[in-house]
Amino acid sequence: MADFTFFTNPMSRGQIGRWALHEAGASYDEVTVEWHPKPAKLLAVNPLGKVPTIIHHAPDGDRTISEAAAICAYLASGDLAPTAAERADYYRWLFFAAGPIEQGVTARHYGYEPKDDRARISVGWGDIDVALGMLDTHLAGRDFVCGDRFTMADVYVGSQVDWGLQFKTFPETPAFMAYAERCRARDAYRAAKAIDNAQIEQRMAKG
Repeated sequence: MADFTFFTNPMSRGQIGRWALHEAGASYDEVTVEWHPKPAKLLAVNPLGKVPTIIHHAPDGDRTISEAAAICAYLASGDLAPTAAERADYYRWLFFAAGPIEQGVTARHYGYEPKDDRARISVGWGDIDVALGMLDTHLAGRDFVCGDRFTMADVYVGSQVDWGLQFKTFPETPAFMAYAERCRARDAYRAAKAIDNAQIEQRMAKG
């Protein structure tokens, strides 16, 4: 048995989970999840039926981890984990991207913008343009989230930037574009994307 069972769909945030698994060098058995119906095995461990979800078949028993950012954090070890000096940047920007950035970008995509200070205080992202500017400023002048080396935080943040540039929800700033290219050059990124892209092509061919 592989170390992990990986529930995913190639046209989903499951791409983040696959990239993380490849960066970690983890062995996994894949379960492809369609939008309807969801596999009973997935619903048993995650009633929301969301992907990615992984089950770690640890020696002392199975452990379920859902939410892409949590999966990245869970899989981080060795060089992919933060040093003591990197912990602040690692956790701050990993969860900043998972919270304010993703919430704000999604809300804007669906036509919602907080119209005044009271609304901006209530929503989780405040002002999405300010939030994007904060991330852009952080990435300017450094190679990765924690500085000059890649960590697992870059799998999540890099995915957000990569998709944001692709779908025009992020501004095409020099910092974002250069950072995305560094992430795309990773061997694990390329290997994971090749699998997902091949599956997407198969689906499109079938109509």
